[in-house]
Amino acid sequence: MFHNLVPSRIFLLSPANTSGIRAKQFVSPRASFEAALQYRTSEGVEIAKAFAFMSSLYFRGKIGYAQHFAKPAAVDGCGVYVITPGFGLVPPDWRLTSERMKVMSRTPVDGSKQNYRKPLERDARSLAATLEHDAEVILLGSVASGKYVDILWPIFEARLRFPAAFAGLGDMSRGGLMLRAVRANRELEYTTLDAPRHRTDGDGKIPEGW
Repeated sequence: MFHNLVPSRIFLLSPANTSGIRAKQFVSPRASFEAALQYRTSEGVEIAKAFAFMSSLYFRGKIGYAQHFAKPAAVDGCGVYVITPGFGLVPPDWRLTSERMKVMSRTPVDGSKQNYRKPLERDARSLAATLEHDAEVILLGSVASGKYVDILWPIFEARLRFPAAFAGLGDMSRGGLMLRAVRANRELEYTTLDAPRHRTDGDGKIPEGW
C-alpha cells in the first residue's frame, strides 16, 4: 500500500462581512447579477461565489489562492474550507440560501459566543483528526483579534500557520498579493504561531491587515 509522501496543506478562509454594504446589495430582491439570482432560488448559491461578491478582491484572492495551492488530505479530498458563522467549516461549494444567510447574519464572529464557537470547534476537531502530524493548516484571515486563532490554535497547534507577508497589509492589498502569487505560480511563505497572538503596535492598537 502506497502512502502520499507530500503532507497535506489545508486552507481555512475567513468569512465575508454579511452586514456590509455589498452584502446588502447581494441579498437585495432587485439584484439581477447571476450569483444573486442563484441565491434567491431554493437551492441557493455556492458560498464562494457569494463571499467573492460581498468581500470583493480580498475573498477572490483567498479562494483563488487556496484552490490553486491546496494539497487535500487523502481522507476527504477537500483542501479548502470557509469559516462560516453558525455553521463552522464548509467547503466552497456549500450552498448559501436565504435561511442560512439569516443564521450567519445573527451569529457574531466572536469567540465568546457559543453559536459561533461551537460549530467551528466541532468541525476543526473533525478535520484535525483526518490530518497527518506534519500537515499544514493555513489560515487566510486575521491572527490578531483572536476570533479565529483562539479557537483554532488549541486544536491544530503547530500545524496552524498563516502567510508572513500578510503582516501590515490591508484586505485589498492581501487580495492583490494572493492573485499575483497565483498568476506567478509562486506560493507565499508561511509562519507558525507559537501561541494565540494579539499583536499590537506601539499605541496598543491592532495593525491594519492582521
